[in-house]
Amino acid sequence: MTQKLLILLFFFGSFVMKSQNLVWKTNLNDAIAISNEQKKPLLIYFTAAGVSQKFEDDIFKTPDFAVWSRDNVILLKLDLSNTTISDAEREQNVKIRNAFGTEELPQVCLALASIKKMKTTFNALGKVPYNSGGVRAWIIEANAILRPE
Repeated sequence: MTQKLLILLFFFGSFVMKSQNLVWKTNLNDAIAISNEQKKPLLIYFTAAGVSQKFEDDIFKTPDFAVWSRDNVILLKLDLSNTTISDAEREQNVKIRNAFGTEELPQVCLALASIKKMKTTFNALGKVPYNSGGVRAWIIEANAILRPE
């Protein structure tokens, strides 16, 4: 009995650990290439230092989000306060933020994107605001944008 319980705890623990290790792309071109290859839209997370961590704590760090995101989107995190990126990349990220009309941070936008002749084109699908109803309510709202009926 104890052995079965330990195996169950190990299994559950490894699932929870994997759910918190999401693969967020931080380079736009890499994310677009993977998005087009896998035929999945981008989930662009605009953030900066000092903004609310509710998205990350209540949505992104859940097993439900890990499963949903793996199956539905390519994750792209654009940290507008990141000092380790080049000025050109920072400027590009600000232009993308402005193109999506994102004024408040953090913000999540869903989009399709392509690069042709060195020009990036976005097809904005919609924004998914933080939902205090929890991750399942947030996923329902995201799915409504991704698969409108």
